[in-house]
Amino acid sequence: MSILQKLVLASGSPRRIELLQQAGIEPDRVLPADVDETPLRAEHPRSLAKRLSKEKAEKAFASLTAETDYAPGFVLAADTVVAVGRRILPKAETLDDAANCLGLLSGRSHRVYSGICLITPGGKLRQRLVETRVRFKRLPREEIDAYVASGEWRGKAGGYAVQGLAGAFVVKLVGSYTNIVGLPLYETVALLSGEGFKVHRGWQVGARP
Repeated sequence: MSILQKLVLASGSPRRIELLQQAGIEPDRVLPADVDETPLRAEHPRSLAKRLSKEKAEKAFASLTAETDYAPGFVLAADTVVAVGRRILPKAETLDDAANCLGLLSGRSHRVYSGICLITPGGKLRQRLVETRVRFKRLPREEIDAYVASGEWRGKAGGYAVQGLAGAFVVKLVGSYTNIVGLPLYETVALLSGEGFKVHRGWQVGARP
């Protein structure tokens, strides 16, 4: 295993970067891996989250190894899926997407799945799947319209960002809060630590994360 302890995050999500920084981990490189996120026919939400995180990690890893100055490192990828039953909600890109998602989530329980995939410097692939159950209050039309007007939903799975205004919609949450934000920290740190990544190296005052 490389002693360089480099970490590449295969995501350009500011939320995932901030969550890693919250845990004292600073990615050495951010390398977004764009893949087709269209669910396969009859694909379960949890299977989709695992598959997409794996595809993103593998794509980033392949891109790195193709570089002439490639130095082995850890590659971390994640994908978050919001679902009501087996129905997978989109990453909202339009006003209608957001309004439709919130209308479906109003007064109901839903699940948030995050797939995490880590590829070690030696090429070993490890995965975790994290599930959080969330229940929203009943949302009157004017509240949905007000939230849609805020723009916080843009690009978010399920059409909402729990760390923002939508936090006031949550009646009950069972499981990892950071999972809903986009990266379950406990499981991510445990995965990295289990493969030898020094997750605490940035915790000392004056140390480089």
